[in-house]
Amino acid sequence: MTYNSNAIEGNTLTLRETYLVLQEGLTIRGKPLKDHLEAKDHQEALDFLSDLVTHKRPALSGRLIRRLHQLVMRETDAEWAGKYRNAPVHITGASHVPPDAAEVPVRVRNLIRWFQRKQHSLHPVERAALFHHKLVSIHPFFDGNGRTARLSMNLILMRHGFPLAIILRHDRTKYYYALQEADAGREALLVLVIAQAVERSLDLYLRTFAPIIADRLLTLAQASRGTLYSPKYLNLLVRTGRLSALKRGRVWYTTKQAIADYRKSRLRNRP
Repeated sequence: MTYNSNAIEGNTLTLRETYLVLQEGLTIRGKPLKDHLEAKDHQEALDFLSDLVTHKRPALSGRLIRRLHQLVMRETDAEWAGKYRNAPVHITGASHVPPDAAEVPVRVRNLIRWFQRKQHSLHPVERAALFHHKLVSIHPFFDGNGRTARLSMNLILMRHGFPLAIILRHDRTKYYYALQEADAGREALLVLVIAQAVERSLDLYLRTFAPIIADRLLTLAQASRGTLYSPKYLNLLVRTGRLSALKRGRVWYTTKQAIADYRKSRLRNRP
C-alpha cells in the first residue's frame, strides 16, 4: 500500500527499497531524502488507520481527514501538514478546477454530510469510491491530497470489513482517467476501478488462506448434491451475489456452509 500509493504520486523508491526503508531502517543510495520520509510517514498513517479500525475510534470527519493528512505530510511539509490550503491550486493534467480556498472548510463539511446521508443507500465500496473522488475534487490541501483520499477511502472500507483497496502503480493512468471521468459526472469507471482493487485484495487473502479452506471447497456440481438446488441455479446465485463463492480460473467453488447460510437467509426473509 505504501509503495503503490506513494509511487502514484511520483515517489521513486521501488517495492524492495520501500521494504528496506520501512523494515530495515536503511537509506537507499541515490534516492532523495523526501522519498524516504514519504514512505515512513505513510506507514505511520497506515498504522494510525489500523488503530482507528481496531478500536472503533471516532467517525469520519473533517478533523480526522486533517489528522490523516498531518501524518502523511509530517516530515515532508511540516508547515502545512494537517492544514487546509489558503490559496488556489491547479491539478496538473486535469481540466477540473478545485474550489476557492475559502470554500474548502464548507465543502468538506458538506462532503461529510453527504457521506452520512448515503450510509444506507449505497454499497460500502461505491460510497468509499465516491467519497474518495469528492475529496480529491475539493483538493483541500496543497499537497498529499491523493494519499489522504486513498487513506480515507480505506478507512471506510475497513470499517465495513473489507481489506485495503490498493491502487497499483502500473494502473496509474487508468486510475487518473477514471478520476477525470468522475469529474465529468461519469463515476461508474472509478467505482469499478476501486471494486477491482478490493477484489484483488480479497483474492490475495483467499490465496493466503487457501491451504486452510481447500478441503472445504466444492465445485458447484459437487456442492449441489444432496441439496434442493441444481448446479445451474447455484451458478445464478453466485453471479447475482447471493451465494458466497471463490473463482479459480473459470470454475466457481463454494461450501456446504455457504449453501446452508443462503437457505437460512431465504427462510428469514419469507413473509
